[in-house]
Amino acid sequence: MLVEVCANSLQSGLNAEKAGADRIELCSELGVGGITPSFGLLKSTREQLSLPVHVLIRPRSGDFTYSDLEFDTMKNDILLCVELGFAGVVSGVLNSDFTLDVDRTKELRQLARPLKFTFHRAFDWVKDPFAALAQLEEMGVDYILSSGQQRSALQGIKLLDQLHRTNPRCAIMPGGGIKEENAREFMKRGFKALHLTGTKFHKKLDKKPEVPMNSMRFLEEDEIAVSDVKNIQNVIKGVK
Repeated sequence: MLVEVCANSLQSGLNAEKAGADRIELCSELGVGGITPSFGLLKSTREQLSLPVHVLIRPRSGDFTYSDLEFDTMKNDILLCVELGFAGVVSGVLNSDFTLDVDRTKELRQLARPLKFTFHRAFDWVKDPFAALAQLEEMGVDYILSSGQQRSALQGIKLLDQLHRTNPRCAIMPGGGIKEENAREFMKRGFKALHLTGTKFHKKLDKKPEVPMNSMRFLEEDEIAVSDVKNIQNVIKGVK
């Protein structure tokens, strides 16, 4: 069974390699579901890791419906991954009605060749997972990462099992809450790949700072924060 570790840093990647992982999904900011890692992290990872690395292509947190500017950024990031010689990318696009954006996802998939392509957990938002599966198979996607449209893969194991038993050409890869105590259940059901973070928290400071840098209001999944022209103009007008 292929074990893929979602690594949020070079150290996480090195630890995954040391532990015997088969592959890494490289990303940043696990707390928002992952976003595209920086160029520096990409470069360091290519230089220091020997196992296959798939790179998450997601320009921001929130939903999976992107503007033209965001989509151009995603395409540029994929081209960089091809240039740097990564083994694969992890990405995908939805429409605002939670159907698969076939045209844009197909464009990303074509741009990524000859790299492997995983459609990420945006799959857990699609209205009709079986229709989306057929569409992704048609465009040559290699893996679908999913928790079975539940909070964890164990909770969503019924749907994952149904998807897997359709014998798709692309592998169904359970991910979300995978731990030592439940991993074997997926192996027994015949899944060929498994996705986990394997994280452990390490305390860095003796006490929490008094001024927080995290802001929960930026973490809504049905809206995104964008710098507003009028808001900026009003400030500039007041100080110039």
